[in-house]
Amino acid sequence: MGSMTPEQYAKFALDRGRLGVLGLLAVADRTTGELVEETGAARRDVLEWIGLLAVDGLVEKVSGARWHLRDEGLVAVADQLPSPPAPAARVFFGLTADERDVIARYASGNRLTEIPAKRSHRLVVLERLALEFEPGRRYPEAEVNGVLSLWHPDYAALRRALVDEGFMDRAGGEYWRAGGRVDV
Repeated sequence: MGSMTPEQYAKFALDRGRLGVLGLLAVADRTTGELVEETGAARRDVLEWIGLLAVDGLVEKVSGARWHLRDEGLVAVADQLPSPPAPAARVFFGLTADERDVIARYASGNRLTEIPAKRSHRLVVLERLALEFEPGRRYPEAEVNGVLSLWHPDYAALRRALVDEGFMDRAGGEYWRAGGRVDV
């Protein structure tokens, strides 16, 4: 790949005309004339855009005068994108190896990237979250929300799931551990 960073590529593609050229080339190879005709853009603009993409190895001429969007070029741009951080060690606290594999799919750094839709995976996440609360201790709702918000912005959904799945119980605005394993 040439000099275009993934951020520059994204900015390039966020222009309606350039995005049109990319979209057309994603469907099928096209000549410069076809790109001009189908996008309604000026010929000099299409040539400039194609030139930038060609320099960076994202398009190439094939079959004479047809432009081809190179998958390898797109992969090269994608490979330069930053990867999300791996789950932090604390995410795996108290879990078995199999549970660690499951929660790793839903965590980045110290946080959950999503609440699993699949119940078996959600139960693993809830098992881990339950370990954040001491057995025998009662917590006001605000404290439960505070602990869970460190894991995911939808702390209310996590709180409800902990109660619904029997990991926590509640009464009178207080919550306490009602299930899950105990760290010893």
